[in-house]
Amino acid sequence: MKKKEVDFNKNEDGMNLALGQMERRLEKIYLGGGQKRIEKHHAKGKMTARERINALIDEGSDYLEIGAFAGYGMYEEYGGCPAGGTVIVLGEVEGRTCLIVANDATVKAGAWFPITGKKNLRAQEIAMENKIPIIYLVDSAGVFLPMQDEIFPDKEHFGRIFRNNAKMSSMGITQISAIMGSCVAGGAYLPIMSDEALIVEGTGSIFLAGPALVKAAIGEVVDKETLGGASTHCDISGVTDYKLKDDATCIQTIRDLMSKIGAPEKAGFDRIESIAPKTEAKKLYGLFPEDRTKPYDTLNILDCIVDQDSMTLYKEDYGKTIICAYARIDGWAVGIVANNREVVKNKKGEMQFGGVIYSDSADKATRFIMNCNQKKIPLVFFHDVSGFMVGTKSEHGGIIKDGAKMVNAVSNSTVPKFSVVMGNSYGAGNYAMCGKAYDPRLIVAWPTAKIAVMGGKQAAKVLTQIKMASMKSKGETLDQQKEDAYFKEIKERYDHQTTPYYAASRLWVDAIIRPEETRNFVSRGIEMANHGKVEKFNPGILQT
Repeated sequence: MKKKEVDFNKNEDGMNLALGQMERRLEKIYLGGGQKRIEKHHAKGKMTARERINALIDEGSDYLEIGAFAGYGMYEEYGGCPAGGTVIVLGEVEGRTCLIVANDATVKAGAWFPITGKKNLRAQEIAMENKIPIIYLVDSAGVFLPMQDEIFPDKEHFGRIFRNNAKMSSMGITQISAIMGSCVAGGAYLPIMSDEALIVEGTGSIFLAGPALVKAAIGEVVDKETLGGASTHCDISGVTDYKLKDDATCIQTIRDLMSKIGAPEKAGFDRIESIAPKTEAKKLYGLFPEDRTKPYDTLNILDCIVDQDSMTLYKEDYGKTIICAYARIDGWAVGIVANNREVVKNKKGEMQFGGVIYSDSADKATRFIMNCNQKKIPLVFFHDVSGFMVGTKSEHGGIIKDGAKMVNAVSNSTVPKFSVVMGNSYGAGNYAMCGKAYDPRLIVAWPTAKIAVMGGKQAAKVLTQIKMASMKSKGETLDQQKEDAYFKEIKERYDHQTTPYYAASRLWVDAIIRPEETRNFVSRGIEMANHGKVEKFNPGILQT
């Protein structure tokens, strides 16, 4: 067997192992609080959060779950918080692209952990950026009280959600809420600040203070249904708009409401009939190297994602460590900015490392991003970047200035941006390639992704050198055994923090996806983004 075939098979095996690990973790996450709590939920006549969503989205339509790994490995002292205690899906309801946000009451009665708030804010951000309706399926006990200081008072905490409700209302973004379980305290504002609120008889309840707190505060004894049940709020207070007998009827009513919404104003992104890629998507498993230090031809990767024969390379022979190309993905016109992992020669015949951004590459990418904004073409960034080039030659050549221009172009870009973290996404390379801080409409990672200021080995070397220099200045020494142990400790910590699961648990990425799902992710994202007008591009300092 040829070496190329051996490498392909080894890469394929490595990717399959990584995907198997991801699927096993997702299976556990999808159980929420566990099978026993699901059974208790069903015994009350209630669907689970995922069952509600599956009943609501159009049958046979595909969808993208946002933040399935949110909270992964966090809050272990409280028993964990699978999926952040809430399920968020981008999908179709009555043919309309929308976001669905459903509290998972099998996880601590749907209580809000800090990551729950962050995840809900991300959902609202997506809805506002793309002008798409948002549907809330409410079933929550409110703020998780042991961590109230990390969820209640700050700008990006719980209260921001209600501020966003008001902002979306002023923007004309449809918000529909269904109270399908508890809705307590400050959380009561969310459904009532929506356009319309539905409530399920017998299980739905909404009040600023529950029976126990009412008794403690004013001495009044009252049951939950009388205080804030469906009949109270539909027949007496008028707080809610629709009273439904069960979850299924409630979901059908939401579908009826969605079916009557007027057509959205479109951005007008160009789309033609979709053509399958030149190379089968599953080939990505073997083409993407398991050994992250090995070079590879990024164009071969793109051939598995873009429509066949649709790619036009921009400045093909200049700034070769970044590939810029016009292409189509599922028929949509896109501008691609991808790190090239091959070792290449620049225009002067000098060798350049793959995956590193040099001045010429930054210059090329900056111009291309500006062109895509001028032409109203969405941008897709494919990350496998070690950072910007360092050293005397690069500094004298103005790498900081050229890098700043690329970051400026990414920051001021007004066309929708989407990011796919395939491999490394280190340091300022993450910024220039439209990492989370640069407002991608959606950002996803493959199981092979690594996100950090630098790789574990490099970080351990730097920190070990600093440690040794500090000890030397104090007249102390570090023997080889202790030095090796310190290096290993730092490397292991960094390696853990660079995993896609660490990133996804903190919502640095919206999802971890299978590589063959990349094409669908981009297409779904542009379809979503096509619901709102694109603002005029203002390049700021790049004008001078």
